[in-house]
Amino acid sequence: MTDKFDVVVIGGGPGGYVAAIRAAQLGLSTALVEQQHLGGICLNWGCIPTKAMLKGAEVAHTLKHLPTFGFSAENIQFDIAQLVAHSRGVSQRLTSGIAYLLKKNGVRVVDGRGRVTAKGRVSVTTQAGDQELQARHIILATGARPRALPGLAADGHKIWSYFDALVPESVPPSLLVIGSGAIGVEFASLYSDLGSQVTLVEVARQIMPVEDQEVASLVQREFEQRGIRVLTQARVSAVQGEVGALQCRVALSDGSEQTLQVSQVLLAAGIEPNTGDMGLEALGVEFENGFIKTDPWCRTNVAGLYAIGDVAGAPCLAHKASHEGVLCVEKLAGVDGVHPLDKTRIPGCTYARPEVASLGLTEMAARAGGHNIAVGRFDYQANGKALAMGEGKGFVKTIFDADSGELLGAHMVGPHVTEQIQGFGIARALEATDVELSQVIFAHPTLSESMHEAVLAARDRALHQ
Repeated sequence: MTDKFDVVVIGGGPGGYVAAIRAAQLGLSTALVEQQHLGGICLNWGCIPTKAMLKGAEVAHTLKHLPTFGFSAENIQFDIAQLVAHSRGVSQRLTSGIAYLLKKNGVRVVDGRGRVTAKGRVSVTTQAGDQELQARHIILATGARPRALPGLAADGHKIWSYFDALVPESVPPSLLVIGSGAIGVEFASLYSDLGSQVTLVEVARQIMPVEDQEVASLVQREFEQRGIRVLTQARVSAVQGEVGALQCRVALSDGSEQTLQVSQVLLAAGIEPNTGDMGLEALGVEFENGFIKTDPWCRTNVAGLYAIGDVAGAPCLAHKASHEGVLCVEKLAGVDGVHPLDKTRIPGCTYARPEVASLGLTEMAARAGGHNIAVGRFDYQANGKALAMGEGKGFVKTIFDADSGELLGAHMVGPHVTEQIQGFGIARALEATDVELSQVIFAHPTLSESMHEAVLAARDRALHQ
């Protein structure tokens, strides 16, 4: 017997469950297929539990600087198991909330592995046997998994994936992190604050390769001042030995090679999409760089088949997936006023110490694109609120088109910038110019005043530097 729906979503992560809820809200009969856990990687093994662990790292950092604020404490104890339990508890609470939202909106949840067997048909392997679903629209939201490197694959023992790094039995005395994207940088910062001696290895010329060069340079300086060793243009070629005494061969840009001895290795070298054994090749689905190729409305080349989130390519961010889920469903449902995704409006955040947040073009990309640009920069060391918090390192950088006043990009590094970047996101969405932004009144004293000053600086009007 085949169950018929208007929409079947395969994958219950931040793209899939949001798409399913929106489809149901629009009156479409909807089923959501999930083989493991609602919330996907983000809620279970990514965004949320990582932030819970990073809160513990923040507490550790605060405890080291108690005298600055007039406090002293002795015999402070740390239990990594309790921090892990807190992290897992937060994930469980949010996952339960998603199940409630799906039920509330009338979404049928099918537990099992989904596979597209033909246009409009999904076969689900469940514990009770195979079940067939039929739908006018099928949305693939199967996400991605940690990427392995040639000769280097996470085994949960010598080499961790970020899954393993979220549930450690103990804090390793020393840790080698391979890859300096958001995941690698966050875990390097986390374990450094918890007491590990960390080495960060990146194959590119700078850490955080997608970020503005100035931002990446400041993060590297701050990491090195904290005792984190950073190796760029370097590649780990082999890991040998046993946990606690691993020998890691690292090839450097000058052709030489070093052998580093560490307790643990964390592989954080990106992700790869979950597209295997889903019947896509038989349908003739087109791929691009390993990801499912889609148009601006998340449609694949196969009629009635869509892809959203990580499985459809970069940037691989939870909020991008959720936004795609909504626009995809609204477009197929015929909602008026739907806009395609503008990737230059997607904020990217890294929750390390210091935090990094950005959107739009970097300075290098803006110049390469032929823009006549005006750049504004303001340091947090001139911000009263930042100094009062003891967090005066970092800056805000704005990039405007000098002719039109369009905000091309914004880049922030410093205290709580991940909570502030959306101010620039709203400005871009409303197409605010440098003139209009300069007239906005910011509250004092706030960290966000630095955003205003960076706008003014682009017009040579900064007041406090």
